[in-house]
Amino acid sequence: MTPEIRAKYEAVIGLEVHAQMLTQSKAYSNDVNEFGAVPNSNVSAITLGHPGTLPKMNKKTIEFAIRLGIAVEADISEKQFFARKNYFYPDLPKGYQITQDTTPICTNGRVYIKDENSNEKAINLTRIHMEEDAGKSMHEIDLYDTLVDLNRAGVPLLEIVSEPDIKSSQEAYNYVTEVRKLVRYLDICDGNMEEGSLRCDANISVMPVGSKVYGNKVEVKNMNSIRNVQKAIEFEIERQIEMKENNENIFSETRSFDALKGITIAMRSKEAANDYRFFPEPDLQPISVRKEDIEAVRKEMPALPRDLFIRFTKEFGLSEYDAYNLTDSKEIALFFQKITKLCSNYKSAANWVMGDIKSYLNQQGMEMSDFPISVENIALLIQIIDDGKVSSSVASQKIFPELLKSDEKTPLQIAEKLNLIQDSDESSILSYIQTVIESNPEEIERYKNGEKQLVGFLMGQLMKASKGKADPKAANQLMRETLDKL
Repeated sequence: MTPEIRAKYEAVIGLEVHAQMLTQSKAYSNDVNEFGAVPNSNVSAITLGHPGTLPKMNKKTIEFAIRLGIAVEADISEKQFFARKNYFYPDLPKGYQITQDTTPICTNGRVYIKDENSNEKAINLTRIHMEEDAGKSMHEIDLYDTLVDLNRAGVPLLEIVSEPDIKSSQEAYNYVTEVRKLVRYLDICDGNMEEGSLRCDANISVMPVGSKVYGNKVEVKNMNSIRNVQKAIEFEIERQIEMKENNENIFSETRSFDALKGITIAMRSKEAANDYRFFPEPDLQPISVRKEDIEAVRKEMPALPRDLFIRFTKEFGLSEYDAYNLTDSKEIALFFQKITKLCSNYKSAANWVMGDIKSYLNQQGMEMSDFPISVENIALLIQIIDDGKVSSSVASQKIFPELLKSDEKTPLQIAEKLNLIQDSDESSILSYIQTVIESNPEEIERYKNGEKQLVGFLMGQLMKASKGKADPKAANQLMRETLDKL
């Protein structure tokens, strides 16, 4: 597709994100909520929809929904009723899904993202509602039959529905990334799309640039990664533009994304709300959320990624790039924040966290919670560098590995034991410089003839002669002064 044709149209995208809640039991029964269990082992008569069984509300799901509502600045409804959404599918044992129809627990709200020009943009939300998940149909295990695992049936979900404010596949990618980060910070969902605990459906249409009339929307399902969400939306935008250019009708339908081929495939015509025959759930009492309930949850709220991002950039003076990387993971952001309470060199702390520490965690396949060095020793390591006792390279290459082996000694004790304390004495450094001058007569002559860049090579020889103990800053200055006098 040519850029000229693409520029004639704009995309209109709304996303529905389903987040499985990290509760111990299911939404309306005490069946265990656990991923990876033996198929059909976390089920009971309630999950299986046996006649005469009654659901019972899991209070934790209400707390989690309130937590998310506060985080996205949503309006939290005081009175809520549940409904039955009726449809038949093999993995829906009751033949209906308990959900919220006319009274979602949260309305409005917004999620802040970066647009394609890296400017902040608010994506408005329509609603967040509580519901239960269906089971899982599996087609790849048996060549001839569909197998059904009902362990997932009844798992509590939060469905987060955005307004059609998203204008590109990149914005959609950024939006899902922010939602996943948010639910992880709130400890209400692990955000693992590969395991299905976070799922996304995209509603996509295109219209001529400047038009106020939306085109017929197409829903795309079955995207198991944020990158696939982006790819599916990009394909669908181009498919619909091509159809518009060819004067073909775009029908409202549900499509599936084939990740291997990178295309969407028609599944069925799009259901309307009346197809589900919503009616009030007679077996669940309405729930009431009081202001004091909301305030109790608010008091227990953790720091949120956007708040930390603003603090890291405004108060600590870090770049947006650094702040974004530090807030990408809650555990890493909190570890960094603990260092800043003991150390005022925020940039150095950020470099250590994003550099040596994250590199070690990635190499070991380790979580931040398992990192063996204490916050106190990282702060002390930065301190002895700032005090000029050791260089950054010595700290990284010699002291950091020793701390990984044992966190019992301080960085200074390790530096003293290994004889790594920097030599800042001017006479000692001058003796190293003299040794370098005598050992490299050709390079010295070239330097005198104008090849000033050789100072880097000569500094390397000095550090080698001093076995890394010479203070690089003092040595560099003395080296230049000595060379310029020759």
